[in-house]
Amino acid sequence: MTAHTRSSAASVLWASALCASAFLTQPAHALTSNQVGPSGKTYASAAVQCALHPSRGMAPMVQAGLYNPGRRGASATVAMNGVAVAVVTRLSPDASIWLSNGNDTVSVAILRGPTDSYSFDATLDFSGQPNMCIPDTRLNTSTADIEYAQSLKSYATVTPGCALNPATGRAQPFVNLFDNGSYLLNVSVNNKPLTQLSASRPQTPVFLSAGLNVVSAAHAALSTDYFVRDGGTGTCALQ
Repeated sequence: MTAHTRSSAASVLWASALCASAFLTQPAHALTSNQVGPSGKTYASAAVQCALHPSRGMAPMVQAGLYNPGRRGASATVAMNGVAVAVVTRLSPDASIWLSNGNDTVSVAILRGPTDSYSFDATLDFSGQPNMCIPDTRLNTSTADIEYAQSLKSYATVTPGCALNPATGRAQPFVNLFDNGSYLLNVSVNNKPLTQLSASRPQTPVFLSAGLNVVSAAHAALSTDYFVRDGGTGTCALQ
């Protein structure tokens, strides 16, 4: 283990447990979090959600399935762009559907019944972005192993270290996030609140899940800094 890794790993002693939270982007026309199909028997999310995929990291997804299934034996096939991806039943009526870039169609076909279709727009904001849930960080600047946010209110290490995550009991890759000016910053990772940074606590380790992770540091409503880090498989070997 290098001196840099040892000193970085020491900071994990003040890691905070992740708080449960969900992030839902609602279009202007969405009145509720779900929409019911024309048949009245199926449903899908009213808007695209950004959620943590088991291996890809933050990615767009929706929920779809049977709406209030009453009879035994009720089942349906859920497809994304014409390809079946899940089977839902009365006992397991919901499925998470991960979207591809662009316009997607999710359909729920009830066994010996109607098929309802739902359209979703997961178009990228810019061409270099892997998916719509990964923010544009091209205006951040990097020097050596440090990346500064565009606002210069925070910065983060670039190369992940490896340490034991007290919250999971597993060795995981992590980066350190720093307050760059005694601001009060609300820190989240993958849309889940982590901790606050301030003059009294200017630094925190941020453990990474598998795939692309989004770390944010919000200065009230004034600005939000973003950093994107690849957590690989979400595990690592302690040296």
